[in-house]
Amino acid sequence: MQEPQQPNEPANTADTTATPEVMPSIEELLKQAELKAQEHHDAWLRAKAETENIRKRAQTDVASAHKYAIENFSTALVAVKDSLEAALATENVTAESLKSGVELTHKQLSSVFEKFNIVDINPVGQKFDPHRHQAITTVESDAEPNSVVQVFQKGYLLNERVLRPAMVSVAKAVEKA
Repeated sequence: MQEPQQPNEPANTADTTATPEVMPSIEELLKQAELKAQEHHDAWLRAKAETENIRKRAQTDVASAHKYAIENFSTALVAVKDSLEAALATENVTAESLKSGVELTHKQLSSVFEKFNIVDINPVGQKFDPHRHQAITTVESDAEPNSVVQVFQKGYLLNERVLRPAMVSVAKAVEKA
């Protein structure tokens, strides 16, 4: 069993040779804090400048994207226009040559539409969909009520988004007298 230590005696006699810790002066602490604050301020300014540069770069990129978004589509349509102009410039036009030229131009235009995911909406016989169709009239028909019976003008989708709704007439039930 150990004897309790006296309050005036050191706990460990081997530690009597250690040097006492020296606290830095208030001026030194203040100087260190000011240096850290300056470092943080400089880092904040650099981060703020970098953020502003990224924002400006993003604005430029978005403006360019809007300006040149349809460049590929426009380039593809130029070939179709060239074909139409060549057909109009032809001197000795017969009905057959005109028809074959129009068919080739239509085929060119259809391939451009396919390349850019533009799809026809031709809904004859389908159920009327107000998101894809515009009803011009309703007609009495033996067809299922609320189905498309005639298309006056085809509609178009661009990547499943409606560019133009199809103009249609919609069936209604035949009234029995």
